[in-house]
Amino acid sequence: MKKIFIALFSILTINAWAQKETIQILTSAECVANCCKDRIEEEMQFTKGVTAVNLDIESQVLTVTFKTKKNSIENIRTIISNLGYNADDVRANESSHNALPNCCQSLDFAEPKKE
Repeated sequence: MKKIFIALFSILTINAWAQKETIQILTSAECVANCCKDRIEEEMQFTKGVTAVNLDIESQVLTVTFKTKKNSIENIRTIISNLGYNADDVRANESSHNALPNCCQSLDFAEPKKE
């Protein structure tokens, strides 16, 4: 019993020390019907290492907290791009963008916004 307790404590302690980073990514998501928000947040929730996600439609800023040993900022931007949205300076995947509902397609698709 003592060995099980020590093993469980060790696992929990190691997990608590896992480095996390919170980033903010400027997206092209602008749909007020919340389908952009739902689509991006749902995908991010199932992304390896992501522990928290929130998209503010008004500012178009996606806030993501993730474990740095399990994922990277570049990979998260690529995932957003593959959903059809710009992610900072990473342009949206064109075929994914064109497959989005009309309300989710961005008028400024060709040029990612710069902060």
